[in-house]
Amino acid sequence: MTDIGSTVPRRELGRLLRQTREQAGIGLEVAASNLEWSRAKMYRIESGQTPMRALDVDQMCRLYGASPEMTEVLVSLAKESKSKGWYHAYGEVIPRWFELYVGLESAASSIRTYEHALVPGLLQTPEYTAAIVRTRRGVSDEEVAKVVGLRTERQRLLTRRHPAAPRLEVIIEEAVLHKLVPGMGRQIDHLLASSEAPNVSVRLLPIAEKLSRAAIAGSFVVLDFPTKGARSAEPTTVFNEGLSGALYLDRLEEVKAYAEVWNTLREQALDVEDSCELMQEIKERHYG
Repeated sequence: MTDIGSTVPRRELGRLLRQTREQAGIGLEVAASNLEWSRAKMYRIESGQTPMRALDVDQMCRLYGASPEMTEVLVSLAKESKSKGWYHAYGEVIPRWFELYVGLESAASSIRTYEHALVPGLLQTPEYTAAIVRTRRGVSDEEVAKVVGLRTERQRLLTRRHPAAPRLEVIIEEAVLHKLVPGMGRQIDHLLASSEAPNVSVRLLPIAEKLSRAAIAGSFVVLDFPTKGARSAEPTTVFNEGLSGALYLDRLEEVKAYAEVWNTLREQALDVEDSCELMQEIKERHYG
């Protein structure tokens, strides 16, 4: 089988095509008949098992009555589904308003996050998020509010009941909590409160800890998905965000490399109880 790189774009394409069809009130059999495809082909497309031609996706969008914006997203994903290596650049291939990661995050059963520069988004206070957004030049108050709103909405998945909330494991460099950020004291309080949730674990990597491969890997997120029978419905995916885009990795050797780094970080980080004690100490020392 030809190596076509990350399966992330075609998995998301299949999911969105299914949602668009269902929102249009069109059954699978009817769609297959109108497109002159077999039911089996429709199933492979909607389960993300096969790359798609942009022309075929455009035809499906017309049948489903998809908006021009959604059609643009789906056609872009179709083009990327054939790429040998997939780099998703926000604002270029896919419109800025569409965030692929949010869909993957909401479908995950387990989220492992390592951060060396920021508090992870799922545990940020609105004040902390706003401070991050304002580091961009020329950002408006409206844009700040929109990002804060999206971040707050994302955080709801940690307390949802159906489907069950994912398990969140976070490892943060201690140095992150020493940075001069507005409301850092309140942010630390939020981390301490979040640590009390049964599905959330927050651990610190002490400043004095020795150098490891994490310094090369940078911040990353490992997403695991629910199982169906003995197998996961979707492969474990690593998300690595940069200044102008994000990298999605799901090849076995790529995921294995990040899993090894994660295991090293777990060995080096303080346990949850000691991490909470250190967070409290940092707060009292710097923020009263």
